Amino acid sequence: MGKRGGKRGRGGGRGGGGGGQRSVRTDYSEVPKANAQYEQYYNELGLVEEAEREDFWTALRRELPNSFRFTGSKGQALPVQQLLKDRYIPEITSIEHNGELVNPPNAIPWFPDQLAWQMTTPKSVVRKFPPFASFQKFLVSETSVGNISRQEVVSMIPPLLMDIKPGMTVLDLCAAPGSKAAQLIEMVHGGEEARTRRVVRKMRIDPGREVSPDGRLTEEQMEEEEQLCDWSDHGRTTGLLIANDADYKRAHMLIHQMKRLNSPNLIVTNHDATMYPSIKLPSEPIQEGGETRNRYLKFDRILADVPCSGDGTCRKNVNVWKDWNPGNALGLFSTQVRILVRALQMLKVGGRVVYSTCSMNPVENEAVVATAIDRCGGMSKVDIVDCSSALPKLKRRQGLSDWRVMDKQGRIWPSWQAVEQEKAKNGEEGLGRLSEFMFPSAKREEAVPLDRCMRVYGHLQDTGAFFITVLHKKIEIKTRPEAEPKTAEPEPTSIMDIVKEIEAQPADGDPLQKVEAADKIVPPRANNYAEGVSAAARQNKANAPTASATAIKREHDAETDAAMSTKRLKTREEVEVSAQGDEDRQVHWPPPPGAQLDASRPETQTSLPSPAPPLGNSQKQFDKNKQPYEEPFKYIDPNQEDLQSIYEFYDLSSRFPNDRFMVRNAMGHPSKTIYYTSALARSILTANASSGIKFVHCGVKMFVKQDVQSAEVCRWRIQSEGLPVLEAWVGEKRVVRLWRRSTLRILLVEMFPKVDGEGWKGLGEIGQRVRDVGMGCCVLRVEKGEGEDGFSERMVLPLWRSLHSLNLMLPKEDRKAMLLRLYNEDTPLMDHSKDRFHNKSSPSSHPFRYVKDEPDDIKDDEEDDADAVVKDEIMVKEEGEEGTVAAPGLGEGVEAMEDGAGDEEREDDVLLDSLKKEVEDAV
Repeated sequence: MGKRGGKRGRGGGRGGGGGGQRSVRTDYSEVPKANAQYEQYYNELGLVEEAEREDFWTALRRELPNSFRFTGSKGQALPVQQLLKDRYIPEITSIEHNGELVNPPNAIPWFPDQLAWQMTTPKSVVRKFPPFASFQKFLVSETSVGNISRQEVVSMIPPLLMDIKPGMTVLDLCAAPGSKAAQLIEMVHGGEEARTRRVVRKMRIDPGREVSPDGRLTEEQMEEEEQLCDWSDHGRTTGLLIANDADYKRAHMLIHQMKRLNSPNLIVTNHDATMYPSIKLPSEPIQEGGETRNRYLKFDRILADVPCSGDGTCRKNVNVWKDWNPGNALGLFSTQVRILVRALQMLKVGGRVVYSTCSMNPVENEAVVATAIDRCGGMSKVDIVDCSSALPKLKRRQGLSDWRVMDKQGRIWPSWQAVEQEKAKNGEEGLGRLSEFMFPSAKREEAVPLDRCMRVYGHLQDTGAFFITVLHKKIEIKTRPEAEPKTAEPEPTSIMDIVKEIEAQPADGDPLQKVEAADKIVPPRANNYAEGVSAAARQNKANAPTASATAIKREHDAETDAAMSTKRLKTREEVEVSAQGDEDRQVHWPPPPGAQLDASRPETQTSLPSPAPPLGNSQKQFDKNKQPYEEPFKYIDPNQEDLQSIYEFYDLSSRFPNDRFMVRNAMGHPSKTIYYTSALARSILTANASSGIKFVHCGVKMFVKQDVQSAEVCRWRIQSEGLPVLEAWVGEKRVVRLWRRSTLRILLVEMFPKVDGEGWKGLGEIGQRVRDVGMGCCVLRVEKGEGEDGFSERMVLPLWRSLHSLNLMLPKEDRKAMLLRLYNEDTPLMDHSKDRFHNKSSPSSHPFRYVKDEPDDIKDDEEDDADAVVKDEIMVKEEGEEGTVAAPGLGEGVEAMEDGAGDEEREDDVLLDSLKKEVEDAV
């Protein structure tokens, strides 16, 4: 949501602050819920009618209900949702607590397909009351594998109003920790599963390829997708989401939140949203006699869920009652305006920006929207979309057209004129942060229909408070610089004025005396940057910590301590110079980060990424600007030997692109992991390789190198993250098909069941196939079947055929989640490899060198085996934006961790301590 930042509380700090600190859990009922200024201000604003006021405050003092959302594609989410309805809701409706029947979870009425739910039963009861044990286990299990996401209800609203369609490019400017970004990437991939299946059906003419029966949900989606037009890449999604956060550690938390969605169409960046750099696209082909024109990415949709005071979260963030003061909003106003203006600059004509906060303060809401529209040229260029008919079952209120502003001392001002009178009479004490544009009476060029804004209050549908506005860009804009006087006319100046001023100077005066008239014609150029340095590199250097900057920041923190307790970006006190000229680039110096400069100029070389850090150094590496070092993104030549062997071993279809595979090392050699990205992501990463833009993640892990010593076995196995993208294009020689529930249960419960000897006979319908298939990685297709022992929906899982055994390449928490979901059981897992490893014969007894019996990063160490079960308790991580679920007792925080890059590669996943065997990433 419009997240709180700072050192503790929601969001963990946009501008740095609180990244790894643990928050102290406070019992909600024990905290006094009263704040005189907080209540006085919002009562005087008249947010609700007098008759509603008691309900308004009563709701804000009541603890927020639990809420969660089913994630992933419809094909993944709807079966889990149906399980909740069929198995757990009937159980819960019969539970009594304190002599009364508890209320079961209820679907959020306005959320599509009933994929969001809310439950009023307190968390403490769900965790500790024995009748809830099975439901609690279900929540923990599905959360651990990414099928359920804990998210506050109102924070789900902004993505739903963005109207994302297939093929669109989307930007989330303030994305961490990622709940809304996860919604956005799901929308970007909307219908992809059905489109891909339709393309695969047409591939039946390809020799040696069969098509699996489609599940009921996929068939329904195919009918829905028939009219949609994103078919240009054989059904694969061509759109893109760029998720950005200003804080490096929170950017990695964002990566962790989204990695279960397995999207090759996601890029994560690490930049200040107020100065987000323009992203270059490959230049258009040079026409005969013409010059090359630079192209820059414009977005169809942008979400600006900005840093805010967060006073609408008091039901969840109990410290709001204790810490609220009017300085919270005043200190963030300028940052919020800059973010929204920058978003509108980067938006395509006809596109949408959704601006949102979790604050009730009009200074952060209506005032920001009106000011940004005014700076962009008014309603003729940017309009507010009327969303009153969207989400018809959502109860909301119109935006405010009139309001007052409270200063730091708690005085409430009706207008800017009243503030100016007070300044003239008694000085500026307590009024320094007030601005004319915070008031509705500000002299704007035209009236803005703020009633089209949307306000959500807690008493309407038992939620938190929220503010949302949807903006539509009509034509290209030329923004007015923030500090430029609106009606200021330049003084007439000519060459004769310069001559007269020089002649008027005394004859014995300083020969270098400044000529003011000359500066009026050509303003002096003051900057500390070499010409040609890229805009992103300037921002990187400016963001590097220095002693003076730290001192200024501490002084600023002392002045606006309350604002630092909220989610926010790093702010700058200097005047923002807005982009002007064609599109987003201005024509004077210094250009804003949006204005890319010529990277071919010699001076630009100072902004290029620094050389790779020394190998083998386990400490965190930083570049010369004190920024955390990120390994570069290097794409692999389609004719590269390893890639050719992969295509041959898996018999990959020629329709699966071979020019989108990349590695993360300076040499560009596939030595450990191969990633896969979309075509647009590839264009962006290659075109901006030397621009200074801080890319921290892109692509999905597709292949991981396996330590096998048989020349007949492909050293690259398919990673489970990339399997959904690849499986439809794998040839039959590496496919194993399974139809029976009983057979899948064997593979889930038994790790490394024997295949050699007579072992294959105990593996049901797949026994003969896995006996005869060659060693290495396979694709297990669980097919749709009939009867009690059949499946209603198809699934695809990674399988490893070793010399002696077979194994599903799934971590233990995934196995347990599937056992609970499909069979409603919590059967202990059996690892057949242990005795075999203890009694293994020497390698010399085999006709060839010994081949490991399973992938290194799938098998768990024996000593860790006993405590791999995720504990049955959900804990809401306090630093998280919408309440990221983490297993309890194993660390309350999600920390940004770097898996050692080894000799060439940096792992960009952030691991939850609680999910302690993410064995896919453990090598």
